[in-house]
Amino acid sequence: MQTEQTHRIHHPFSPFVPEDCHSLLLGSFPGKASTRSVVLQPEDWYYGAPRNQFWPIMRMLFPDRDLSTKAAKMTLFVDSGIAVSDIILSCIRSENSNMDSNLTKRAYNTAIIRRILKENPIRTIFFTGKGVQQEFVRHFHFDHAIKLITLPSPSPAYCKMSIREKAEAYRANLL
Repeated sequence: MQTEQTHRIHHPFSPFVPEDCHSLLLGSFPGKASTRSVVLQPEDWYYGAPRNQFWPIMRMLFPDRDLSTKAAKMTLFVDSGIAVSDIILSCIRSENSNMDSNLTKRAYNTAIIRRILKENPIRTIFFTGKGVQQEFVRHFHFDHAIKLITLPSPSPAYCKMSIREKAEAYRANLL
């Protein structure tokens, strides 16, 4: 039987905002492997959970790029003009699961995302799933001229699409 956790967990990563970025990639909140660690390893970063399909999808889109290090992944975002953050700053994980539905008592990353949108010429916001976009629209103020694009979730729990189908959707929208 799962028991509810009562301690608040905080986002372990700073937003990544390259100079001259024109797009913003928003997820929800890192999985338990990233938030349980007392000390993050140097290579820990966005979408780094072993089962998360984000970086395998990026490897499919950029087969000639080495994406094996955090620095290489950051360089891809710099070259693509994409900032990265999550919409949740802290929360309580109600069960031993990475599903967003188990994230309760959410505190949103409002100040950081507001600053990213104010200080950068963001034209497009990409969301790593429909739920992320719905939460963003519900809890954040933004310029409605910004194009909102929902990508398929890179979570392995989202199995309505194969990883190849997800990669094609990313190719059609992200590139």
